[in-house]
Amino acid sequence: MLRIKWPLPSIMTPTIPSFPYIFLSPAITFFLFTNASLGFNTWYYFTHYPSDRWYIKLVVLATFFSDTGHEALIVHFIYTYLVTNFGNWDELHNVVISLVIEVFFNGFTALLVQCFLAMRVYTLSNKNVFALGAVMILVLLEWILILIFSIKAIPLRTYTQFATINSISMSINAAAAAGDILITIFLCYLLQKSRTGFSKSDWTINKLIMFSINTGLLTSVCALCSLICISIWPHALIYIAFYYNIGRLYCNSLLATLNARKGLRGPRPETRNDDISLGQVTQSKATHTFLGTQSRRVPNNISIKIDTTQEFVRDEYTSSITELKNEVV
Repeated sequence: MLRIKWPLPSIMTPTIPSFPYIFLSPAITFFLFTNASLGFNTWYYFTHYPSDRWYIKLVVLATFFSDTGHEALIVHFIYTYLVTNFGNWDELHNVVISLVIEVFFNGFTALLVQCFLAMRVYTLSNKNVFALGAVMILVLLEWILILIFSIKAIPLRTYTQFATINSISMSINAAAAAGDILITIFLCYLLQKSRTGFSKSDWTINKLIMFSINTGLLTSVCALCSLICISIWPHALIYIAFYYNIGRLYCNSLLATLNARKGLRGPRPETRNDDISLGQVTQSKATHTFLGTQSRRVPNNISIKIDTTQEFVRDEYTSSITELKNEVV
């Protein structure tokens, strides 16, 4: 078995000064790949839904820049340990400031997306302030805990000291999971109530329910995994592997929810009355007289009225439950 004695001898070779650039090459490739996917979805949204309200567009832009900043901080975090402090084992015990700032960016992305989903609950529930309040309590609680964590973590210099604020980390993950689960439950319940009995609209609502479950499930599972890891291994950083992916999952959930509307939306309502008038439909009638048999045409006015009904489910982002029910005519 090969054994390596640490620290390694200081041997300078011509390739060692090139290591930072060798590291940055795949890092930049990864950064461009992930943000190209995010950028494409953002571009798709703005080109296909230009009539969306301004605050929805603002949320998309803010989420895009927040997640981009989060990715840049990850690159800085890894670069500091693997390149700047390469071979310096003592530095592995020290906290890089970008690690703390990442928590803030992650939390800000979660705040934006959860507030957007909370407004969906508010709209679908016919502006029920109690439903909105229940969701926003958990959303704001998570954000406040993130601010407290960031303030307390900035002065810390070692990962051993991070164990003193593990309770805050656990509370953040618990609030995130609870908020996502509650939002998913509300959306599924409200969409279930909007059923009309028509096969087309109910089929569309079923798709909306499944889509809401799938988008909320990923972030909830990731937050729960982070909570479980920090509970079982409080002195390790295993939970970071899950927590730092939550921001990207929130971002993907937002863009997937917005960009899938045309695929999930039913047709617009069209109720038309087609009057098919047969006009003067004549009918021959025979009359027997002493002059013989005579026939005359008797007008027979026939009018057939055909009512054509088409059903649909309008965009659930701007329609309340009452509107969803009344729009099937």
